[in-house]
Amino acid sequence: MFNKVQVASHPSASSAVEFNKVLRNTYGLLSATLLFSGVFAGLSMAFNWPHPGLVITLAGYFGLLFLTRRYRNSALGLLFVFALTGFMGLTLGPIIDFYLTVVPNGHQVVTTALGGTGVIFLGLSAYALSTRKDFSFLGGMLFAGILVAFIAGLGAVVFGIPALSLAVSAMFILLMSGLILFQTSQIVHGGETNYVMATITLYIAIYNLFLSLLQILGIFGGDD
Repeated sequence: MFNKVQVASHPSASSAVEFNKVLRNTYGLLSATLLFSGVFAGLSMAFNWPHPGLVITLAGYFGLLFLTRRYRNSALGLLFVFALTGFMGLTLGPIIDFYLTVVPNGHQVVTTALGGTGVIFLGLSAYALSTRKDFSFLGGMLFAGILVAFIAGLGAVVFGIPALSLAVSAMFILLMSGLILFQTSQIVHGGETNYVMATITLYIAIYNLFLSLLQILGIFGGDD
């Protein structure tokens, strides 16, 4: 009977070890990529580099994302993770610089957006980790919602519709919050065992969450 108990408990112990390993590697790599992205955002601001534009941004993002997924199980995956997050940092720098130099109360707007992003991410991550609830049911809804919001966002940029752009930002705040819950839950329950892909998903959620908060706060909190 003792041997049976040992055999029965082994998978659970193995799963716990795997969960801790993926979680530790994900958060470690996420911290490094956020710092790396922040450095490149700072460089783009310091040297006053212009924003590359929508087409180059989308091409660089999807291209590097494809390469990251393609090589996620090799050392090249790590290289492309940093290439992607560094590139996104370059695109973020001119946006932050705009808010700091043009938008009234820009420093307060950027600081509040940054703090709000941190609070939301840490709060939702802690909730998913502590409760261990399974949020896998959000997967389909998130995919559909992000696709709709992305297309609507492109329409808002192309046709210059401020109200639609604001609505898209609000949608992305909800969607990225759901994505944080979903991805953290996937790590907890073994649905995601590749820390490279887990890192990229959480990074994208944080990046879009920050941009969305920045836009909304810039509109409603940028007046003197």
